[in-house]
Amino acid sequence: MNPAQHPIPSGLNEKTTADEVMANVDLTGRTAIVTGGYAGIGRETVRVLVNAGATVIVGGRDLNKAKGNLADIPRAQVRPLDLLDPKSIGAFAGSFLAESRPLHLLINNAGVMANPLTRDARGYESQFATNHLGHFQLTARLWPSLVASGGARVINVSSRGHRFSPVHFDDPNFDRRDYDKWQAYGQSKTANVLFAVELDRRGQKRNVRAFGVHPGAIFDTDLARHLTEDDLKRFGITIENGQIKFDPTKTPFTLKSVEQGAATTAWSAVSPQLNGVGGVYCEDCDIAAPTIEENPTAGGVRSWAIDPQAAERLWVLSEQLTGVNFAAN
Repeated sequence: MNPAQHPIPSGLNEKTTADEVMANVDLTGRTAIVTGGYAGIGRETVRVLVNAGATVIVGGRDLNKAKGNLADIPRAQVRPLDLLDPKSIGAFAGSFLAESRPLHLLINNAGVMANPLTRDARGYESQFATNHLGHFQLTARLWPSLVASGGARVINVSSRGHRFSPVHFDDPNFDRRDYDKWQAYGQSKTANVLFAVELDRRGQKRNVRAFGVHPGAIFDTDLARHLTEDDLKRFGITIENGQIKFDPTKTPFTLKSVEQGAATTAWSAVSPQLNGVGGVYCEDCDIAAPTIEENPTAGGVRSWAIDPQAAERLWVLSEQLTGVNFAAN
């Protein structure tokens, strides 16, 4: 296990907002890419990065929605990106590489959660394909620009939901086992962290550091669109007249606003407290503590998400499934 995987402590907490993290941060001249950065915590991440002076490129599938949601944010450029489509990923990365400019921040933010079983054109399960494999391919293709920055950070937005499942290397795409939407989500979120662990190990000699991030429980975002009424009740949530209502006696974790949810992403992207550190899982604007607690709503990170052997194994599997090799970029 990475010896850095323990709280600093940072002096911040679960109530810290992204604006508070970014206070006095100057990103003038820096370029960032944020996948899915036009809704929820992704949009808030884009907003604070732009406010700090960065130029931000937003990749997403729904261009009309993206352009509408980002219309009031200057220096936020929208480009088509479908993480389930390898050709779309290649076109997005290719257009950026053609500009021959460094990439200082890559925030792999886009994702799906607990959707019914669907598969991409390759037959891969959609949560694993979208949340992990698509971002793995994108990062590999953008690798030259990350290295060219002279000091880049890659942020993989994971979730406390990684506790639902480790990566099942013998059947990651549910070809032989019954599909469970929460296990599929948990596996993909574990993969996000493991990818950061191995990417950081390989990238630190090129001054590219990587982090896995749990933003917090934020239910009023597009990520919750596949949740059923029973799913919501499980978390003490009901919808009345189109408004989300929370029952504090039944909700088993601290709920965050979008502004608070984007804070850990922002902190991991810019905090000088993380200089010389990487390959760790962060939550509540700090490095999380390892835990053996099985409760999926408790804090901390499970060992299966930060196991270096599992991280290397996932890397090899991901290269096989995507046909992408970092060494070739």
